[in-house]
This record gives sequence, C-alpha cells and structure tokens, in this order.
Amino acid sequence: MEKNELYPIFLKAHELNILIVGGGNVGLEKLSFLLKSSPNAKVSLVAPYIKEEVKTLAEAHPTVTLIKDEYAKEYLDEKHIVIAATDNQMVNLNIFLEAKQRNLLVNLADQPQYCDFYLGGIVTKGNVKIAISTNGKSPTTAKRLRQFFEQIIPESINELVQNLHSYRKRLKNDFEYKVDTLNELTETLLKDKS
Repeated sequence: MEKNELYPIFLKAHELNILIVGGGNVGLEKLSFLLKSSPNAKVSLVAPYIKEEVKTLAEAHPTVTLIKDEYAKEYLDEKHIVIAATDNQMVNLNIFLEAKQRNLLVNLADQPQYCDFYLGGIVTKGNVKIAISTNGKSPTTAKRLRQFFEQIIPESINELVQNLHSYRKRLKNDFEYKVDTLNELTETLLKDKS
C-alpha cells in the first residue's frame, strides 16, 4: 500500500513572510485558506489583475498587502514561503525555479510535482487544530474528512484543552511525571462508552 510520507507541521504564519502570486480564483482560494487558519498571516499578493473578492478579503486582514504588478523575482526577497497561483503555467514554473534557487518553500497550484508542501484540510476548534492530508491525491476526500471532524468534535474540546493546560502548569516534578499524570487523566477519553 502506498504511504503518505509528508511530515505535518504547524507554521506560525504571522511570523513568516508569505508570497502569493496570482489574484484570480486560485489566488483567492489559496489566500482564503491561509487566512481562515491563520488570520494574521503576513502575506504579499502580487498580480497584474486582482479580483474584487481578493481585495475585500485583504481589506479585512491588515497583514495582507496587495501589489498590482507582474511577477518579478525581486518579489521573492525576504520571503519564506511562495505560492504560485497564476493561470500561466510557465510563469508558475519560473516562480518555482527562482524560489528553489533561494531555498524557499514553494507550492504550485494543482502541480503536486512542483510542491514542497500541500495545503490540506484543516479543522479548528479553539486551540485544537487537526490537519488532513491525502498526499495531494484527493482534495475532495480531505474536504469531506474536514466536514466530518467539524461535526463530531465538540466545541467544548477547547475547554478541555484549557483545563488540562492549567492543570499541567500546576504539576511539579519532572517532564516524565507530567506526561504520566496527564496520560492517566486523559485515557478515559479513549474508553468505549457503550
């Protein structure tokens, strides 16, 4: 059976400089997805044409800068992550090559072979965040799994996390003791209620 070998990480997008190239439907999708999960992400979006929906979204997020211009490699300066979302595959490939020369993480929309990372499905309930990946094979499956988890995970999960955080801070002793104590306390979450 084929395995998903991606390594999931949670990035502090508000501390990184992210570039999205493309102001059409795909650029809107990528920006929306990013801001839904990280509303304070620092994003520069460059495109000669920028959809009204992109402008409206950017107005609601002061950390988003819109630049009405053709892509130029100088826009990669001081960036950490690049998302190429134009409707011109040659421009996207050029962005990929220039980003790789600078050792930047890059994602080309709908071209998994040119991606260092994928934007998967994300479920957020307060402090709890679950990322879902299908290894770039089926965004629809990731979407359905996201919808499933959004329905079954109660909103009160955040209260549980807050309470466990407070309890953990009060525990004395070493790390191993804290882990054992919290494992014992939370193992009832896994017991069958039937």
